[in-house]
Amino acid sequence: MQDVAEASVLDQSSTSPVISAQGLDLTFETNDGPVHALSGVDLEIGKGEFVSFIGPSGCGKTTFLRCVAALETPTGGTLTVNGMTPDAARKARAYGYVFQAAGLYPWRTIEKNIALPLEIMGYSKAEQDVRIAQVLELVELSNFGKKYPWQLSGGMQQRASIARALAFDADILLMDEPFGALDEIVRDHLNEQLLELWARTEKTIGFVTHSIPEAVYLSTKIVVMSPRPGRITDIIESPLPKERPLDIRDTPEFLQIAHRVREGLRAGHAYDD
Repeated sequence: MQDVAEASVLDQSSTSPVISAQGLDLTFETNDGPVHALSGVDLEIGKGEFVSFIGPSGCGKTTFLRCVAALETPTGGTLTVNGMTPDAARKARAYGYVFQAAGLYPWRTIEKNIALPLEIMGYSKAEQDVRIAQVLELVELSNFGKKYPWQLSGGMQQRASIARALAFDADILLMDEPFGALDEIVRDHLNEQLLELWARTEKTIGFVTHSIPEAVYLSTKIVVMSPRPGRITDIIESPLPKERPLDIRDTPEFLQIAHRVREGLRAGHAYDD
């Protein structure tokens, strides 16, 4: 009986959401009065999912990601990450975070930039070297570790930033519009590479974007948000296969999902005052 009970607990743990929000609210107090950033957000993200957040500027996409990362504190509702509070998850190093800008230190080589969180966490030099080599290979920058950020293109810098977030092997990767400033050709290439990286690492990914094609191409689940205060107007489970060449964007299935995202964005504007 004890074995059965233990198996039941393990099974329940394996199916528990990695990120769970219930009735999540966040109001910022400013000199001009309160700003309602998030309102009544209910969402569950399972292990290994690739979830994109899309909506107009100021809708709370990044704010939600920052709440998950314990960079903002909700004012209502509940939020758990790996079954614990976001702050506890941060201390447990449950996630890596990739910002809109690569944020690489110009006086450090790419290897040294990637090493920074490992240094802070107290990894030995030998372990740092192993992990740096692994993530550089993952993002296809193995020959650029000795270079400085200014010697790399914008797309390569973002790949280095992703490598830094992956260096300590967190199960969750939070990405705040990492490709928004790049041209379309580079962005397409990085989208392909990100899908390959996700397939190899099986990370749970939360990804903020303003691009409908990007959201549809990358995601297993698309969360459509309304203008402030940020609400979820639609959650779309993607029927697309895991293997996705770029030309999948010309298929009827892809266009149908993109249409639904567009309709969800329009529906969100019904909340406007």
